[in-house]
Amino acid sequence: QLQASGGGLVQAGGSLRLSCAASGRAFSMYATGWFRQAPGKEREFVAAITWTGDSTTYVDSVKGRFTISRDNAKNTVYLQLNSLKPEDTAVYYCAARNLAMPLTTAEVAYWGQGTQVTVSS
Repeated sequence: QLQASGGGLVQAGGSLRLSCAASGRAFSMYATGWFRQAPGKEREFVAAITWTGDSTTYVDSVKGRFTISRDNAKNTVYLQLNSLKPEDTAVYYCAARNLAMPLTTAEVAYWGQGTQVTVSS
């Protein structure tokens, strides 16, 4: 089970940190990622991190602004969102996949419930 938190309302240029806490499974063996879904749009990949934490990947639109990280001792993955833009407004979902990074929605084995991020201009 994945439990996402940390969303909220922030002004453009602001920051948020999302957290995703895992329970019930060997979290350290799962690569994890974040996806987002804006109203009327399909869910899209944002960032992912390997189960070891030694490699990350991002969609181009967030490179240099967002940072994904994980703490296996706490069974938690984080997404630091900096320099937020109104177009970042979406529901953010954490996701997990056994070993390989989840880069598409079809590759995700487990979803969190989502947390709303709203960026005002």
